[in-house]
Amino acid sequence: MLSSNFSNSKQGAGWSLVSQEETMNLRNGGAFVTEHNPQSVLFIDYINNNIDCHVSLLSPSDHEASIGDDVSVVLIDVDHVSESCMQNWQERLAGNDEICVAALNIRDEQHAAELLSHMHFSGVFYRTDSLDMICKGIGRLLEGHLWMSRSLMTRLIELFRKQSFNSYRPACGLTQRELEIIGLLGSGASNMQIADRLFVSEHTVKSHLYNIFKKIDVHNRTQAVNWARQNLGAPPPHFHSKLRRGEKICGNDLAR
Repeated sequence: MLSSNFSNSKQGAGWSLVSQEETMNLRNGGAFVTEHNPQSVLFIDYINNNIDCHVSLLSPSDHEASIGDDVSVVLIDVDHVSESCMQNWQERLAGNDEICVAALNIRDEQHAAELLSHMHFSGVFYRTDSLDMICKGIGRLLEGHLWMSRSLMTRLIELFRKQSFNSYRPACGLTQRELEIIGLLGSGASNMQIADRLFVSEHTVKSHLYNIFKKIDVHNRTQAVNWARQNLGAPPPHFHSKLRRGEKICGNDLAR
């Protein structure tokens, strides 16, 4: 996408700017999470030269690294960052309300909707977006706005309505523990990670998954993850930190 952006001047259409906060302590820095290569360096140089913002480059594995106090926008390149790494970054930034996260190199609106069903992004940039459009979007994110198309927001509203409706009825007879497990499954956790976070054995997790699969009528983890994302939605940003502290997760947390 980065190379194509330098030759693609086509502007996107139908964008909606929605203010997250009436007032915001603006910080004027950004971070771009991607592989270090000539294209990413050229991209950052272009951003730094065309908007009043200094963007630094971070490796996908740098989610434990310290982020500068001036950073208010983190761009994640979905072409070079796996879903598990994205989850790590989301968990890393969950406690910082002054940093928003945006996804770059989204294939299309369907891809964006799928990611937003289980990730918390404030902005979405498509592969076909021009560099000027990306600069404009970053500028709006720095001002505290969301950056995504109206049509995508309409799809998300419908998805959240469905998830809200599902939260007011029993989830296929799943127990509280089973809801916790399938919620973690939907966030990309392995059986061992689920066992560690819930302080149970891996064998117990497998037994719960067997019962879950029967109740929701799926046959494998992929189908179960899709079911969780469609019916339970994204775990809230503080979900992982609660589990690390051993706090109890209520049903409403899992259903939002």
